[in-house]
Amino acid sequence: MKTILAAALMTTALVATAQAEDKITEFRIGVLGGENAQDRVTENQCLVDYVQKALGVPVKLYTPADYDGVIQGLLGGTIDFANLGASGYAKAFVTDPNAVEPLAVTANPDGSYVYYSIGFARKDSGITSLADAKGKTLNFGDPNSTSGYLIPNIELTQKLGDLTKYFSKVAFSGGHEQTIVAVYNKQVDMGVSWADGQGNWEDGFNNGAFRKAVDAGLIDMNNLVEIWRSKPIPNGPWVFRKVLPQDVKAKVLALLEGMKTTDPKCLYNIAGGDNGGVVPITADYYDSIVAVRRAQSN
Repeated sequence: MKTILAAALMTTALVATAQAEDKITEFRIGVLGGENAQDRVTENQCLVDYVQKALGVPVKLYTPADYDGVIQGLLGGTIDFANLGASGYAKAFVTDPNAVEPLAVTANPDGSYVYYSIGFARKDSGITSLADAKGKTLNFGDPNSTSGYLIPNIELTQKLGDLTKYFSKVAFSGGHEQTIVAVYNKQVDMGVSWADGQGNWEDGFNNGAFRKAVDAGLIDMNNLVEIWRSKPIPNGPWVFRKVLPQDVKAKVLALLEGMKTTDPKCLYNIAGGDNGGVVPITADYYDSIVAVRRAQSN
């Protein structure tokens, strides 16, 4: 009898939880770190306004100092939606496969869904190759960044061996903008950051961290030089907490997928530059990155 009663109570609790998720009273958007917090708020305000109108509930924007703040928010249920890097999504998935789901990705102008980690230095440093960078200083971005750490750390280690021995110092800057500015201001010799690898170098490519830095007036790309490029990396996904009501996900997805037409300027801001619009994606697109993160966690 006690077993039956316990089962009934558990079923009731599960139904109550499911019903609680049928409606939301607010929607919380997380924005990855690596850029000035006020800039992140300004760039994403248009998205907040659109989502608030579409859902009819208050929308809050969260701008944690680092990538892990957004990841933990999604895992803990304090953030509902975010545009993660592939590595950030993979960490969330490896930690809890039922926490989030990737449903869309921002395409490049040519329709592709890949980007690159770009190794770069000051043009006046005399560094034009990885060989020239030996014995110099290297900055990664954030430990949970795909292009700012995960992929370049793996590929450069395969190519150069122990990076702490190849370079005189290896450190984290805290994010892409910080890395770019540190190299530009001659505080570090070499850094890695992200770009779609398309378009003109002097513009900071079509989209990515370099383009955002150029648009913000922080750098002149003519003073920098590319010295290394990774293999193609899957563009990071727009992810939702899985337990969100389906109609909520559908409304936000429709908004994003139509934004290339309805408000291309807003999409330019939240996507980090020129793009081919937001399109649907499935979780298996990130299987290779998930495998790398899972191997690291073992």
